[in-house]
Amino acid sequence: MRKQLMSMFMLLGLLGGFGAMKAQAQVAEPIEADIPFYFHAGNAKFEPGKYTVRMRDDSELMLMEITSADTHHSALFQVRDAEATADPVKAELVFNRYGDQYFLAKIFDEGNKTGSEVLESHYERLLKKGETKPEQRHIPGHRHMHPKAD
Repeated sequence: MRKQLMSMFMLLGLLGGFGAMKAQAQVAEPIEADIPFYFHAGNAKFEPGKYTVRMRDDSELMLMEITSADTHHSALFQVRDAEATADPVKAELVFNRYGDQYFLAKIFDEGNKTGSEVLESHYERLLKKGETKPEQRHIPGHRHMHPKAD
């Protein structure tokens, strides 16, 4: 009985380790994108423009932040793991579209099938009720380059 318990704990530890490895594969570097339409990210609404999306360091890979290029507008939103059907060639933001309303839905880094999926807001769930499946719009992004220190 004791050996069975030890084996079970070892297996759970291994599985937990794989889960942690998978979570680490989420979007690690900030991604910049030029979004050409009004959109929602979490419970906030944004106008068209250049934005940076980044994982919050203190969030255990569950909270991301989007910030406008002029840093005047930002919002936090919750995420979970997402899996792309193929390795994205470029970093990208995926939006769900219901009529003329866009919602940030997923974020992927180039060459990485594991990304982040934005948890749906109450407003998106309301719009989703009348729709069968949202149209998706993919906006290319690129990694935010940090300035080099001298």
